[in-house]
Amino acid sequence: MSVRKKFRAIMSGKKLVLMPGCYDALSARVIEAEGFEGVVAGGYAAVGSLLAQPDMGQSNMRDYADHYARVCAAVNVPVYVDADTGFGGVNNVRQMVRAFEDAGVAGLFISDQVFPNRCGYLPGKQIVPAEQMLAKVKAALDARRDPDLFIAARTDAHSVEGPESAIARCQLFMEAGADMAKPMGFDTIPEIKRAMREIPGPHMATLSQAAGPKARSLSELEAAGVCSATFPSLPLFAAVNAVRDVLRVLKKSDTLAPCQEHLVPLDDYYNLVGLKDLLTREESYDKTAAALVQKRAAE
Repeated sequence: MSVRKKFRAIMSGKKLVLMPGCYDALSARVIEAEGFEGVVAGGYAAVGSLLAQPDMGQSNMRDYADHYARVCAAVNVPVYVDADTGFGGVNNVRQMVRAFEDAGVAGLFISDQVFPNRCGYLPGKQIVPAEQMLAKVKAALDARRDPDLFIAARTDAHSVEGPESAIARCQLFMEAGADMAKPMGFDTIPEIKRAMREIPGPHMATLSQAAGPKARSLSELEAAGVCSATFPSLPLFAAVNAVRDVLRVLKKSDTLAPCQEHLVPLDDYYNLVGLKDLLTREESYDKTAAALVQKRAAE
C-alpha cells in the first residue's frame, strides 16, 4: 500500500492515530523507529530548525519542497505537511502541489491567511476573502496528479472573525471538494465536538506547544471520534531542551564523561541511520567491480 493510501486509511479510520511533528529527516526517522504510523512536517518546526526563527512566513515554496523531500526520503510512513498559504495565487498553488507531490508527501494543507503566513497560534493574523481561498482549494485539487494525495484546507477565521465564520468557511471548503477542513483554534473537547457535528469529513486535532496548556486527553479525543492527533512541535521542543541540557553539562565539566548519560549509544545511532546497510551495499559493489576486473584480466 502506498503512503498516500495509508494516510487516507488513517484519516478514515475509527481509532486515534498519533502523529508527532518532525523538524528534519533524522527526527522523522526517530518517529518512525518508535512505531508511529505517520509524521507531520509543519512550518513552525521547519522555520525553527532551518532558520532558528519563529514561524512568520519567512520560508518559500522551494525551501519547503526540498525540506519535505528529505523528510519523505528518510521514512516509509505517510508525511503530512504544511503548505502555508499556497505561496501566492492559484498558479503558485498549482506549482506548490506539483512540487510537494514530487517530494513524496502523503497530504498537505493550505491556510486562508494573507501572505506572509504565520503560526496559527501567533497574534496578528489576517485572512483572505473566502472566495480567494476557495479558488486556491480548487486549483490545488485540479493540480494533483495522484488522486490519493490528501488535500486539506485550514482556516484561521476563529481568532479573527469568530467560531461561526470558521465553521462556515470549513463547510465551503468541503463543498469545494477538500478532503478535510480544519478550523484552527477549536482546541477544547466541546469545540472539537461542535466542529465534528457541523463540518463534514474527518477531524484532526492539533496539540501544539505554541497553543499553551489545554485541558484535554487523548482518550477524550478518541471518544469524541477524532481520527488523528498531531504534535507538530513536540520533538522540536524536546530536541532544543536536550541539546541545551547536555551543553550546560559540558560547560561545567572538563571532560566528556558526564555528558555520556545524555547521549544516544553509538550503536543505536548507527542502527537508526542505517550504517550497516550502507556498508553492505558498498561491499557488494566493490566485490562486483573486483570480479569484473579479475574476469577481464583472466581473458
